[in-house]
Amino acid sequence: MEDKKNIALVLSSGGAKGIAHIGAIEELKRRGYKITSVSGSSIGAVIGGLLAMGKLEDYTEWIKTLDRRAIWGLMDFSFTSTGLLKGERVFDKMKEFIPDINIEDMMVPFTAVASDILNEKEIVFDKGSYYRAVRASIAIPAMFTPVKYDGTFLVDGGILNPIPIEHVARKDDDLLVVVNLYGDKQPNAEVFDESKDQKEKHGEEGLFATFSNLVATGDKKGLGYISLLTTSSAAMIHKLAKMNIQRFKPDIVIDIPADSASTFDFHRADELLKLGAEAAKRALSVGTAKSD
Repeated sequence: MEDKKNIALVLSSGGAKGIAHIGAIEELKRRGYKITSVSGSSIGAVIGGLLAMGKLEDYTEWIKTLDRRAIWGLMDFSFTSTGLLKGERVFDKMKEFIPDINIEDMMVPFTAVASDILNEKEIVFDKGSYYRAVRASIAIPAMFTPVKYDGTFLVDGGILNPIPIEHVARKDDDLLVVVNLYGDKQPNAEVFDESKDQKEKHGEEGLFATFSNLVATGDKKGLGYISLLTTSSAAMIHKLAKMNIQRFKPDIVIDIPADSASTFDFHRADELLKLGAEAAKRALSVGTAKSD
């Protein structure tokens, strides 16, 4: 494996855990690997596209500045029956410092995956607007409003293909590397929480905490249909992710524990960046040992 330095990178869906994608990417680059193609689903599409256009560092610096108050301010509630959030405000904010670009004009081949819910098939974006593609790919059902597209509706790519390995462009001499946000849950892990003082300092304590608890994937104490839906879909998505990894047998799988963050925990950027880097170190050491 040591003589192979080109990487075809696949980034899974998984909400705010996707910040760990960035930590893993940074570790791969530190070790001299070159990412020559990338595909992603949902948050993996967001991060993968930013990497492919050379703007990941700008996004990372911005995400590090976000606290609970800032994240709450980026939530544009739709008050419709098709989704809680419009999902436009965050991308409008990103456009202020990361202009839109067509996928075919990116420096690295990139594909994003969304799900056509009416025709039950994947839609693969390999050209056209970056923001249009990723807005469709992140449309978690009931959380974000679906995207109208060619007479149908698109939702989160993770619903049909959380780890889109088959859609990454491959080269003869590359390594297939997957960053999987659905790794085994942490045994006896301490639940991350902020002290009351910290929550009050961030502002909007009650509203944000209630909303986060409502949508937290796998939160057994959560109430309402949203929590039930996210928990149920998470079980399905985890199964699909595992099946795709078993089917394609990547050279390296960087596993991030599935319970390491909830959907909107973007205020934990520093922690999740470190988590991704550490997971990459472990996976690379195992991969190197196998090749020796």
